[in-house]
Amino acid sequence: MDDQPPNTVKDLLVELKDASELMVDLAYAAVFFNEEKLAEEVMRLDTRSGDLLRRLRTMAMLAARSPEDAEGMAGVLWIADAIQRIGAAASDVARVIAARLGIPDALRPDLRHADEMTARVRVREDADVVGQTLRELSLPTETGMWVMAIRSENRWEFAPGPNDVIDPGDVLLVRGPEEGVNLVRGLAGAEATPMAPETDAPALSELDRAVDILVEMKDLAEAAVGLAYSSILFNNRSLAGEVGVLEARSDHLEDQLESWVLRAAPEARDVDELRGLIRLGAASESICDAARDMTWYVEQGEELHPVVQMALEETEETSAETVVQPGAPADGKTLRELRFETETGMFVLAIQRGTRWVYRPRGVFALAAGDRLISVGPDEGEDELIALCGEQPTIDED
Repeated sequence: MDDQPPNTVKDLLVELKDASELMVDLAYAAVFFNEEKLAEEVMRLDTRSGDLLRRLRTMAMLAARSPEDAEGMAGVLWIADAIQRIGAAASDVARVIAARLGIPDALRPDLRHADEMTARVRVREDADVVGQTLRELSLPTETGMWVMAIRSENRWEFAPGPNDVIDPGDVLLVRGPEEGVNLVRGLAGAEATPMAPETDAPALSELDRAVDILVEMKDLAEAAVGLAYSSILFNNRSLAGEVGVLEARSDHLEDQLESWVLRAAPEARDVDELRGLIRLGAASESICDAARDMTWYVEQGEELHPVVQMALEETEETSAETVVQPGAPADGKTLRELRFETETGMFVLAIQRGTRWVYRPRGVFALAAGDRLISVGPDEGEDELIALCGEQPTIDED
């Protein structure tokens, strides 16, 4: 990430959002891989985010030359504060690793059941990706996977840019749908990860249940943040209301998590692992709380300063709104049949069908004409979305 200080309120807001999203991704990756270096980077970004927020407050005050200006900038600061709190909660996730807590190693593979997973892939000497830039590879739209970081020898490069070149021996830290992992491994010259053998699953232990709840809380937190940004970008009260639903669910799950962890105490070999589970749950719930707060202006019908929408349109990961047209390739097909994430690079946060919203739809969900999709991903993924959903008519604002 560029260390040069941004010069405008919009630039500060863009960098603050990009930093907070990277922090969330790196923090959960640190837990998944028990990687202290990733946790350290999250905490470094947390310090930078605090500096960005302070500069943003100063610029906002200097920009307010009338009561109307001050009211507009108050909304900008409200959003910025919520974004910074998302990053701070991610830092709490990372501190679980820094404090050598975490989760039981035997249960770490359960994190693979999250909506988006992380993976490390080493690039072989004769791999197709060697010598190519990230822009040339277009991994988000070709595989559905985002490169969060690249390790060359013993040096990590976080948030690599489109002009970064892949070298033999590089280790790519990627996130995205599970089916995208083997696509990246193929490009990197690595063998595909074998499918886990089907066996009779043993009865769930108390710790298994606790980790299952934690995975759902992680998914809820990431979905809530994406829907919050989308509700602001599209000025949509219905989406803002859905963030409230997710936040209430997260509260309930945190209570459940604490109960299961306490029940698991007799079978735990290390009490610090249980402390780690509780801290991770609390941090995930804090992310949902911040996402809910971010939507306050939309829920109240208050107008936000145009700089907020301008900033959201310029960030690394953008929101897209599409409607499935009759006879389009997506009409009547499931998300799995369409290979939606790997073909477009977009992740579906929610689908509106009539007056009902379905958030985080699974692969078996069949799309139908009239379905309204809220997705997040790279800018170029929107063209792929339109190809699947059909040419979009002008959509009236709510």
